[in-house]
Amino acid sequence: MTASITLPVSILGSISREEFLRDYWQKKPLLIRQAIPGFTPPLDIDELAGLTLEETVEARLVMEQGPESPWQLFNGPFEESFLQNLPEKDWTLLVQAVDHLLPEVGELLKAFDFLPSWRVDDLMISYAPEGGSVGPHFDYYDVFLLQASGKRRWQLGQPCDESSPLRSDTRLKILTEFEANPEQDWVLEPGDLLYLPPQLAHWGTSLSEDCTTWSVGFRALSAEEILCGVADFIGETLEEDLRYTDADLTLPEHPAVIDDAAMTRVKNLLNQVINNPAALSEWFGRAMTQTKYPDQLLPQESPWTSATLHELVEYAAEEEPLLVVAEGSRLAFRISTEGNWLFADGEALKFSLTIKDWITRLCSNREFDVQFIKNTLALPEASELFVKLINQGSVYLTEEDEDSNLLH
Repeated sequence: MTASITLPVSILGSISREEFLRDYWQKKPLLIRQAIPGFTPPLDIDELAGLTLEETVEARLVMEQGPESPWQLFNGPFEESFLQNLPEKDWTLLVQAVDHLLPEVGELLKAFDFLPSWRVDDLMISYAPEGGSVGPHFDYYDVFLLQASGKRRWQLGQPCDESSPLRSDTRLKILTEFEANPEQDWVLEPGDLLYLPPQLAHWGTSLSEDCTTWSVGFRALSAEEILCGVADFIGETLEEDLRYTDADLTLPEHPAVIDDAAMTRVKNLLNQVINNPAALSEWFGRAMTQTKYPDQLLPQESPWTSATLHELVEYAAEEEPLLVVAEGSRLAFRISTEGNWLFADGEALKFSLTIKDWITRLCSNREFDVQFIKNTLALPEASELFVKLINQGSVYLTEEDEDSNLLH
């Protein structure tokens, strides 16, 4: 594995962050040539393929002309023999959430700090020999496509929605119609970056034997997910006594009619229970920081306390990072009139405004050194929260410090 990624001052090239958000984000595509000049991926193709052999890694392979059907989808984990006997061309290997597995890969996400960190889903890496593709399709989320090695041709097409016709002979959601835009037909080389807004048809095809593309996708909850999630969350807190009532009932036109007055009562009841800003804030923070996979975190076998942190700083070197945010973990916070929460991997932890500055520093870093921990220990509330993050696995001790037996 090569060294970690060297990022430019801005991954947007000559486009300012404000200009990107105003003119491009969720509006139209943007191609940035040499967004990361001289980009060299920190893992090679063999290392990427090696990840797909592991049970805990989400991997897929798409073969345009499969042995059983066109656009055949295979799900990992794979056997070495399967990978070694693939045809020479026209297939694509996709490995999900590589940033959760390799910190070196996750370094790229720092380049997207002009977007809410809690919107990031994961970083997927795809490899394809010549002709490899997953077909013309569209996504419901924003994505940045960084060409890591080799060449890939990207053709952009028409806006799509749930009524756009899809092929019926594959499990993949491949469009039956693709209206290529000749002005948005580009070949990307290493370091080039393409941004695609949601619901825009696109088709990427490998033009070389060593084509790898890094895809940074952003979470976009559907209205159904939000409605059902909020309803379930608030529903658990409602009292049995809160029911439909009609004390204002008047003589109905017919015993079986459901009149407008009844529907008004239903709407009023729903408005009463949904109009709960605190519950809505807590649910949304939990939902947007929820881990991508169940059992992703590794909680501490022996719970820490503030005393453990004191012991840690006593033996540690001043300049070295001691604790790090777990790969794939998400931290966010909300400060509002209805409450203040630190959200961490689906958990909601309340805090007071006296540690607001500490919360912002916590959520701005992925590594924590001796000085940060000392500052934390000086704030009992912050110390308690930090220990909770460690015990649930959102923050962990670096391997170097584990090996040096700092803790007894």
